[in-house]
Formats: sequence, structure tokens, C-alpha cells
Amino acid sequence: MPTLNQRIADFYDTSTQLWLDVWGEHMHHGYYTDQSKSHAQAQIDLIERLLDFGGVSRADQILDIGCGVGGSARYLARKYDAQVLGVTLSPVQAARAADYNKAAGLEHRVHIKVQDMMTVEAEATYDLIWSMESAEHIADKPELLANIYRWLKPGGRFVMATWCTRDTPPALTGSEQRLLQRIYDLYHLPPMVSVDSLQRMAHRAGLEQVTTDEWSQAVAPFWKAVIQSALKWSSVRGLLKAGWPTIKGAWAMRYMTKGFKQGVLKFGVMSGRKPLDS
Repeated sequence: MPTLNQRIADFYDTSTQLWLDVWGEHMHHGYYTDQSKSHAQAQIDLIERLLDFGGVSRADQILDIGCGVGGSARYLARKYDAQVLGVTLSPVQAARAADYNKAAGLEHRVHIKVQDMMTVEAEATYDLIWSMESAEHIADKPELLANIYRWLKPGGRFVMATWCTRDTPPALTGSEQRLLQRIYDLYHLPPMVSVDSLQRMAHRAGLEQVTTDEWSQAVAPFWKAVIQSALKWSSVRGLLKAGWPTIKGAWAMRYMTKGFKQGVLKFGVMSGRKPLDS
């Protein structure tokens, strides 16, 4: 049976082109304070909101873990005149990222590799670790936070946006657990945790100034927009061409919408830094 990483890579290898055709290079939620804004602008606004939330004013060396086709990596490279390394499990995403980097004239500043983020070898290398909707794919989240500590330079910052569950107690009900399991199965996810749990893990890893929030209401309109996009004939043709795993991923949209509506699924954000004296 394929490993979790193999299933994730296969899922994104087959679904990435459809996503690019419908939504473009930013393969993540949007931030909707204004319902009239374009979805592309909402996605850029999410990046900017996350940077503001993390208090990021500058960065020279950036690691983007779970970078997709490098949309955030290129945005950060331009914004901070930085060198960015992005890692993805998907060879298709890495190939498309190289095309985007060259078209943007950023091929010497943005480098995308096919690599498991948990195997990155770097000691006190980066000013900023960027994790946009990728941590939910990691089974060993305490080890991920320990790696973030290891990768950061003293005083370096990390920012993370990730899918989470609601806080407990009270314990998740049977119906909530079944809903989450459908999402896990269709999006190839290990069990998610609450944003409060992530904060405790970050503290145990040695990170400081750890701040969390949940932006579920601000991003929830994204899934309705995705469903509407998927119903367009061009998207339906793309789904059929992409194959059964992508069709099942599209079907999971209804569970994502339901999860946000019921409050069992949360869009968590977290930021912090490595102590200066570490």
C-alpha cells in the first residue's frame, strides 16, 4: 500500500493542473473581509494578513515548507528581496514552479525542490519559515515544530496557517469524528489537532512569542467559491481528465464546507520566533 507521502504526491500530481486552470498559482484559501473582492485578491490578502499577524518586517533567507507551485515563495521573494527555498512532495508542482519562476524572472532567487519537508537539513539557516496550509499533512506535528526551531536563525520567525479541529473538551462527538474522517480520507491527511495543541507543541519545541488565532469565518467563503468554480463545464472536464482521486477530492469540498459551518473544522494560524540567545 502506498505511504502517506506517496498518496499526497499522487493527489497533487493529478490535481494541480486543474487547480491552476481554475484558481491560478496561489493554491490556498482567501481572506474575505469584503465579499465583493476577487478570489485572487483574497488569496493575496491572506498572505499579507499572515505576515502582519507574524510581525514579519524583513527576511533574507526564507524556507517555504509545502510550497505548492511556489505562489507564496515568489510573492515573498519579491516583497523582501529574499532568497527562498520551497519544498513539495509533488514532481508536477515542482516542474510547474520552475516555469512560473522563469516567467517571473525569479529563477535565481526562488528554488523549488521535490522533498519531504521533514527531511530538510538546515541548522539555523532561515530568517523566516513559511507554512501555508501544509502542516495538516504532517503526522508528527511535535517533530515539525522541533524542526522549525532547528531551521530558524536566532531571532528568526515562523508563520503557519493550517487546518485544525475545534478545541476539546468537550470531546469530539461521533458525528464530528465521522465528518473529519471523511476529510482525512479524501485529502490524505493524518488526524488534525486544535490550534491550542499546536501552540503547546511550539512552546515545548523552544519557540517563544507564540501567538495563535483562528480565521475560520474569514476564509469560509472560499469553499463556496471553489464549489461554484468546480461546477463550470471547463472544470468538470478537468475533473474527468484528472481522474478518480481528484474527483474524490472535489467531492470532499462539501465536507469542508460542512466542517466550517458546524465549527468542528477550524482555520488556525500561529506565529512565533526562535529566541535570540539560542
